Amino acid sequence: MRWTCWRLVMMVFCVGAMSRALAEPVPAAVYQDPVRGATPAATMTVLHVPTHGVAINGIAYQPAGPGPFPVLVIFHGLPGNEKNLDLAQVVRRAGWIAVTVNYRGSWGSPGTFSFAGNLEDADAVLAYLRDPTVARRLRLDPTRIAIAGHSMGGWVVAETAAHDGHLLGAAMISAWDPGYTGEQPRARVVAHMADDLESLAGVTPEQMADELIAHARAFALVPLAPHLLDVPLLVLTSDDGGAGRTSLLVDAIHAAGGHKVRGHHEATDHGWSDRRIALQRIILEWLGALMSGEIADRHPPTEP
Repeated sequence: MRWTCWRLVMMVFCVGAMSRALAEPVPAAVYQDPVRGATPAATMTVLHVPTHGVAINGIAYQPAGPGPFPVLVIFHGLPGNEKNLDLAQVVRRAGWIAVTVNYRGSWGSPGTFSFAGNLEDADAVLAYLRDPTVARRLRLDPTRIAIAGHSMGGWVVAETAAHDGHLLGAAMISAWDPGYTGEQPRARVVAHMADDLESLAGVTPEQMADELIAHARAFALVPLAPHLLDVPLLVLTSDDGGAGRTSLLVDAIHAAGGHKVRGHHEATDHGWSDRRIALQRIILEWLGALMSGEIADRHPPTEP
């Protein structure tokens, strides 16, 4: 009976959300290039971010104008085949600097890939962007930085936001819970890690599985809840089987008194393959709310 009532509530919510979405205008940044003429012109800047003895590669997508501009850092997943570069472009058109980076040992960045290393790299990226010299060169406002991440990047975002304390907000897109994966039988975890590893360096599926198993508790999402109460958090889920894990985090934040979570569920795959425009709209609306300070709970918990 409980599950039937829950699904009925979610059906009513989804119908209402769809009606609102159809009524809301599409942000111009989704479909319209900005007017030319502002200087400096819109551009891309290659980044070399120092982290633990190496420099990982990245790109800053900069809008036209003198700035300083707010920043959205986008962290990719495992291994990161979906880079969400369409988000970077639409965010730039909306007047933000979008920054994408590749963790150590991934996609040509030097070093050895590891899950713990990804968290270190995220901190290094934020420290880099907050450096006054870098901020001036990139025309960014170091006091207005938000982060977003897809899949494993969603976990990186949650872990980073839980301890950073100076972010505008954090967005988790179809986030993965490594702690839950680390609780599974080793053979299953190894098999899960063995797919699409050609872009990762210095690591084997067995090493990745062992790291997840050894740090299952430390890498879990739900224990982060008490540290996310004051973080404006956007939690986006899809029909990829992981929404229930993410909903546990949202429920834990609510139970601890947090009221800055926005949740949204789309009936799409893990990469939001047929909901890219919807994803762009949601992200732009959330970024606008961050800038205006209008962040509060809006939706019920995500679908279990």
